[in-house]
Amino acid sequence: MPRHDEIDPLQPAATPGRAASEPPDVAELPAPRLARIILTVALISYLGVTVINLAGTDLPTTSLLTSLGCLVLIFVLQLRHSSAAVRRAPVLQRSLTLGAQTLLTYLPIAAFHSQWGAMAGFLAGSLLLLLPSRWAWPAYGLVGLSMLIPPTLDNLSVQETVYLAQSTLLTGLVVYGLSRMAALIQALHDTRSQLAGLAVAKERLRFARDLHDLLGYSLSAITLKGELIHRLIPSNPRRALEEVSDVLIISRQSLADVRVVSSGLRSMSLEQEMRSAQSLLEAADVEVRVDIRLGTLDQRVDSVLAAVLREAVTNLLRHSRAGTCAMAATQDGDRVRLSVSNDGVDPSYRDVSPHSGSGLGNLRERLQSASGVLTITRGPGGTFELVAEAPARPPRRFADPDDAEFGAQDHAA
Repeated sequence: MPRHDEIDPLQPAATPGRAASEPPDVAELPAPRLARIILTVALISYLGVTVINLAGTDLPTTSLLTSLGCLVLIFVLQLRHSSAAVRRAPVLQRSLTLGAQTLLTYLPIAAFHSQWGAMAGFLAGSLLLLLPSRWAWPAYGLVGLSMLIPPTLDNLSVQETVYLAQSTLLTGLVVYGLSRMAALIQALHDTRSQLAGLAVAKERLRFARDLHDLLGYSLSAITLKGELIHRLIPSNPRRALEEVSDVLIISRQSLADVRVVSSGLRSMSLEQEMRSAQSLLEAADVEVRVDIRLGTLDQRVDSVLAAVLREAVTNLLRHSRAGTCAMAATQDGDRVRLSVSNDGVDPSYRDVSPHSGSGLGNLRERLQSASGVLTITRGPGGTFELVAEAPARPPRRFADPDDAEFGAQDHAA
C-alpha cells in the first residue's frame, strides 16, 4: 500500500518504443557524413560543367577569373543553404544570403550569357529549401522560365533553349533532394541515438521499480519474521524453528525475485500473492479477511495486480499499526477489482526520509500499462483503502513494450 501521505509524481507523456525494433533497411542507409559528401560532390560536378562551358569560350582571362570567383561564392552559399542549420537561422540572415545568391546568378549572365545558365539550378534548389511551400514552388518555376531568355538573346535553337530551362529545373530538384536527404539522414541518426538513451533510462527505471515492488515486500517480511523469532526463542523454541523455515522460504523467494528482475521475466499470480500476504499478516497478529473470486486473467493484468498487492502489504506493515485487514480480488465480467483496506493509520504520519520510495508512482505506472486505475481513500478512525481496477484482458494498444512479454516463469517459493 502506498504511504498515506505520498504525492503522486508526474507521469511521463509518452512511452518510447523499443529502440532495437527498427526497419530492416535502416542499417543500409548511408551515414550522415557520407550523405554530405554525396551532396558536396554533386554540387562540385555541376560547377565543373559550368567551368568547362566557360573554358570553351574566347573570354578574356580576367573575365574567366571573375567567373571562377563567382562560382566559389555560389558554391559556399549553396553549401550553407543545403545545411539543416540554415532553416533555424533568422529570417533576415536567410534573406540576405538568398539575395546574394540571386545576384551572383543573374548578374554574370550579362557577360557570360547562356554559358552561365547552369548556376540558376542552384538558385532554384535554394528557393525550395528556404522559402515556404506556397512561395517556393512558384519561385522555382519562375527561375526555370527565366532561363528561356538567355538562349533566345543568343539566337540559339529552340531545342537548346528548352534544354537550358529543363536542366535548370532538374538541377534545382537534385540540389533540393540531396540536401533534404542529408538532413533527414542526420535527423534519423540523431533520433536513433536519443531512442537508445531513452531505452537505457527506461530499463533503469524498470529495474528500480521492480526492485522496490518485489524486494520491498520480501525484505519487510524477513524483518517481521526475524523480530518474531527473536521474541519466540526464549518462550517457544519450536515455534521459532517453524518461523526460521518460513524465513528461509522467503529468502529463496527474494533470490528468485532478483533473478526475475534482472532477466525481465516478471510473471506473478495474484491469487498466490494473496495467500502469501494472508500468512504474513497473520504472523504479524493482524486479523485478515480474504475474498478471492477470480476467473482467467490476462498474464500481464495478473502480474500487475499481484505487484500492487505486494506494495500494499509492504506499506501496511511499514507505515501502520493495523489490527484488521480485508483483501478482496473479484472479477465481474471483463473487469477485475483488487481492494486492500486496513485500520491503524496514524493521521499525523509523514515519511520525510530522502529514500522513502516511489510506491504510488510505481503502482500507477504498472496499472496504466494494463489500462487500469488506482484509487486511494482515507476514512474515519484511521482506516485506509486501496482499490485497483483493470480489464481482465486489456486492449493491445495499451501494452507496454517492456511488459508485453512476461515469460512462462512463475515465482515458486
